[in-house]
Amino acid sequence: MKTHGTVARLHGMLESRKISCTELTKVYLSAVGRDNAALNAYVKTTPETALETARRVDEKIAAGQPLAPLEGIPMTLKDNISTKGIETTCCSRMLRGYVPIYDATVWKILKGQNAVLLGKTNMDEFAMGSTCENSCFGGAGNPRDPGRVAGGSSGGVAAAVVGNLAAYGLGSDTGGSIREPASFCGAVGFKPTYGAVSRYGLVAFASSFDQIGPIAQSVEDAALVYDAVARRDPMDPTSSGSRGAVSPALGKDVRGLKIGIPKEYFDEIRSDVAQALQKAAGVWRSLGAEFVELSMPSVKLGLPIYYILACAEASSNLGRYDGIRYGYCTPHYADRDEMVCRTRSEGFGREVKRRILLGTYVLSAGYYDAYYKKAQNLRGAVVRTFDRAFGECDLMMTPTVPVTAFKKGRKTEDPVENYQTDICTVPINIAGLPAVSLPCGAGKDGLPVGMQLIGPRFSETALLNAAFQYEQAAGEAPYRVDGMGVRL
Repeated sequence: MKTHGTVARLHGMLESRKISCTELTKVYLSAVGRDNAALNAYVKTTPETALETARRVDEKIAAGQPLAPLEGIPMTLKDNISTKGIETTCCSRMLRGYVPIYDATVWKILKGQNAVLLGKTNMDEFAMGSTCENSCFGGAGNPRDPGRVAGGSSGGVAAAVVGNLAAYGLGSDTGGSIREPASFCGAVGFKPTYGAVSRYGLVAFASSFDQIGPIAQSVEDAALVYDAVARRDPMDPTSSGSRGAVSPALGKDVRGLKIGIPKEYFDEIRSDVAQALQKAAGVWRSLGAEFVELSMPSVKLGLPIYYILACAEASSNLGRYDGIRYGYCTPHYADRDEMVCRTRSEGFGREVKRRILLGTYVLSAGYYDAYYKKAQNLRGAVVRTFDRAFGECDLMMTPTVPVTAFKKGRKTEDPVENYQTDICTVPINIAGLPAVSLPCGAGKDGLPVGMQLIGPRFSETALLNAAFQYEQAAGEAPYRVDGMGVRL
């Protein structure tokens, strides 16, 4: 069995003492210092924290103590995951200088396992965007072509991982924000079932959609990270934890697996993306999988449902940024009302303000029933559609994004066209399902095409095993960009 796992390889190098954790960390920090300017993946580096953790790991190795799978492995976090004592900005002027007094649960878990945090990575402001261009630090570039978008909103994590500036990273996925950058950059991006991973300490965008998950260079790496962080957390009332470890189950035969093909997902995708998926279907057939054609017309309602409900939740969640309690406050105002108005006008970027306004509108007295209530009812219809479909198949295969990574600035002036990028991913968040994006070839422009596998709720083991089997059968995928970052 071939493996593509960077985490396991680095773990082996540490335990065999081929390299010390301090040396490994310095190699990654040096690469970040050298290559980050081209990608703008990191918005803050944490060398002191990283080297202190590395020192503790080296002491364990010297004492002959075994290492946990992620112990000593250099990684990164999206900048909306709270880190005690380390600035967390959500890439917004509103939170520049904000230093949390507590850790997000996922980071508390990883920190307890001596994960080596290299820094915080770029993102669309408050996770609102599909390109990683809506950042007060400037957008992140795609490692395969820095003039193209990395995808959003977790674009900085994907750029760091594919650019070999981190072994893995944690992002958040509200409407596709892990899977889209994974697709654009050519990484593995995994969105778990809603509730499988604690959201405590994740700065909220849309609470009923938000989910933390890994971006990695392989399915094996993503499974290891998921196993580490998928725990029930009493600090998150929606948390249920994992239904069992995934990593030990990788490699199981997938003969007889029924893969559903929802025709609606293929109606408006680019022809070269469709061709890459057709080729991937051939790999699945060679593994003994069977295909089932599905009709799921309600998924076409995904975009309007999502942008009504997510914007409504954003309007509520972002009401706390008023310049009084924490965050940016305008220096010029005559009274409290003007202070709040100017603070929010100056502190939020254009896309965030657009979504707050949309959310406030659909929640207003005259339009609540016409928009918000109707969207909530239709959300239930989407959930039921997926439930029925999984009565006919085990997993589904769709494109992750209808296109490959496009040039920066191309869609920033047309929000509706930009929102269309999410058409294949938002139904999954609406239904709270797990989904993984993994590379399945290249488009006519030579850029990665992402294949999305979708499973029923809490089917992480079957889902990632299937992705792993595809990865093995398809051969060495171009997860890493030559000539950039760390090469060990």
